[in-house]
Amino acid sequence: MATWDDVRRIALALPETTEETSRDTAQWRVKAKGFVWERPLRKSDLAALGPTAPTGPVLGAYVADEGVKHALIAEDPDVYFTTPHFDGYAAVLVRLDEIHVDELAELVTDAWLLRAPKRLATEFLASEPGGDGDA
Repeated sequence: MATWDDVRRIALALPETTEETSRDTAQWRVKAKGFVWERPLRKSDLAALGPTAPTGPVLGAYVADEGVKHALIAEDPDVYFTTPHFDGYAAVLVRLDEIHVDELAELVTDAWLLRAPKRLATEFLASEPGGDGDA
């Protein structure tokens, strides 16, 4: 399954992405806008999740909206989850050690496209095989 090295490799391959550390956790940004980040669970998260709380690494990722977040969780609850902290927020939490690398690449790229400036996202999409430039 996926590792932090996979997240790093995938994220840093995207144009104008930087890796930063804040509060001892990694986060990846495009033009100073975060799109995926390391998200250790807090006491309140552990209390809310109870015995279903993951014990491995957790990635946070922006998604288009809460509908997408809930669809991901419904489709694969062994990989995707949320906590009350993220209620009303277009982000999903990911059990990194449960997600396949190909699916991780899609999630990270989609998060990047949501946060990248429109021009940069359009240029990226146009450069992809079969890309038509529609962001």
